[in-house]
Amino acid sequence: MDAHRRRSSPPAKNFSADQQSVKSMAKNPLKVKMMEQRDHDAVKASDVLPLPIYLTNAAFFTLFFSVVYFLLTRWREKIRSSTPLHVVTLSEMVAISAFVASFIYLLGFFGIDFVQSIFRPSHDVWTSEDDEVVLVREDTRKVPCGAGIDCAMPILASPVPSVPKVVDPVPVSFDLTEEDEEIVKSVVAGTTPSYSLESKLGDCARAAAIRREALQRITGKSLSGLPLEGFDYASILGQCCEMPVGYVQIPVGIAGPLLLDGKEYSVPMATTEGCLVASTNRGCKAIMMSGGANSVLLRDAMTRAPVMRFATAKRAAELKFYVEEPANFDTLASVFNKSSRFGRLQSIKCAIAGKNLYMRFSCSTGDAMGMNMVSKGVQNVLDFLQTDFPDMDVIGISGNYCSDKKPAAVNWIEGRGKSVVCEVTITGDVVKKVLKTDVQALVELNMLKNLTGSAMAGALGGFNAHASNIVSAIFIATGQDPAQNVESSHCITMMEAVNNGQDLHVSVTMPSIEVGTVGGGTQLASQSACLNLLGVKGASREAPGSNARLLATIVAGSVLAGELSLMSAISAGHLVRSHMKYNRSSRDVTRASSS
Repeated sequence: MDAHRRRSSPPAKNFSADQQSVKSMAKNPLKVKMMEQRDHDAVKASDVLPLPIYLTNAAFFTLFFSVVYFLLTRWREKIRSSTPLHVVTLSEMVAISAFVASFIYLLGFFGIDFVQSIFRPSHDVWTSEDDEVVLVREDTRKVPCGAGIDCAMPILASPVPSVPKVVDPVPVSFDLTEEDEEIVKSVVAGTTPSYSLESKLGDCARAAAIRREALQRITGKSLSGLPLEGFDYASILGQCCEMPVGYVQIPVGIAGPLLLDGKEYSVPMATTEGCLVASTNRGCKAIMMSGGANSVLLRDAMTRAPVMRFATAKRAAELKFYVEEPANFDTLASVFNKSSRFGRLQSIKCAIAGKNLYMRFSCSTGDAMGMNMVSKGVQNVLDFLQTDFPDMDVIGISGNYCSDKKPAAVNWIEGRGKSVVCEVTITGDVVKKVLKTDVQALVELNMLKNLTGSAMAGALGGFNAHASNIVSAIFIATGQDPAQNVESSHCITMMEAVNNGQDLHVSVTMPSIEVGTVGGGTQLASQSACLNLLGVKGASREAPGSNARLLATIVAGSVLAGELSLMSAISAGHLVRSHMKYNRSSRDVTRASSS
């Protein structure tokens, strides 16, 4: 069978437009190759039908559920009348045929990638351990990276391949057909909503290109620097981003190896801040040379807190006492747990403000970050409570007592997501040779900066040097919600001289790291690759939730490395010098702004 399947022939009225498109593509062979690849990847089971994709899907959905209902009704009648089920009438045979046909269509349209992923062998199956020969090259550099930020020695695979010079690809313009031009005009005129392009066209990449062109005409501003080609827009439809017009490129650097709990991890960090990866890398080197860091997971529970209003404060208190009664918890947990295979209710904490009641539900969520999972369970419990408390007025499923994407003392004290402690003892020799400072200077700086200085500033969970730097970089690289960096960066860094003042004990305590390895942006190709690098891609089948918990400990371990290196740079007076050298652009800013 030909591997390059073709789409059905376009209508005759577009023949002239197709000729113009062919001539245009002939002048641009790079675009021809990219469009052929896009056409090959975009083939669906519905492409052979002349109907629009949404009408086709609606027809098959209706057919599928109609015949299912018909067959179930007929079989129920047979059971009641003691008629053998294998004896079928002509109408039942037609219904069975329609069921099989509609099921095959729906599976081919919606589920073919899922089915292929089950039977397709993993890349790791074809990787031989004998091929993974690692050599450590001698560090011959005379000047430390970052002028005091001494990077770890590079680890190279053997043999060392020659790396060709990377050349930026030539921007590919999207030539619009006459039909696309008419759609652009209708979007500009407001007759076609921009948000409906994907459903009307059935082609996510084409919809993004048309929306982009319409936006440029409406605003009069160019988007030439924003990439359009080379992204799978179908992968974000309905789950990651609405009305896309391109994508932003963020470089990803690698810090490590980070030796944590006896295992080594190469940590991906997506950032545009110079020195951040190099500094974290130096911290990883210091941890490695001191025998590695250890971590402890203290708690694993996502939270959601609805707010309810009653006529009186007494009535609100009655529900509070009911919920907090241990005898009622098993009943509420059973109702909550019906919402998911992985969501398990752990506790409910109540708070009253006048006649308003806030209930903070905490539950485990497997390998997902779990906001949607816990919200469904909470809704089940509220519906159940409505029977005994019909006067309960649910104001909102979230009353900010959760608390999500906001600095809050309840997260700092009670925790949210994964609560992790990570520690390491750095030998005095490593402090001097790698970190270029001494133990007593670091202990004093940590007390006056991270503890006293943060208290003077009235910090809430910010008793650290720059935990949010590392958390944000790893979150972006691995497809986490960047906004949850707010509470995930809650961290207190402790430093203490041990072994008669010769060595340095460092720890970071992070009570609310909110991460997941399934759902959201984790399923995108780039972010999925970074998760795979850490060995936490997808859900764990052996121990549900273990991948997300491991990712949380890696985040904490990376923060530990970043704290150690930055504090050392400040103590040694290297911070400003390294940033002036590595965090400043060599480009002419006046020319760059005018280009």
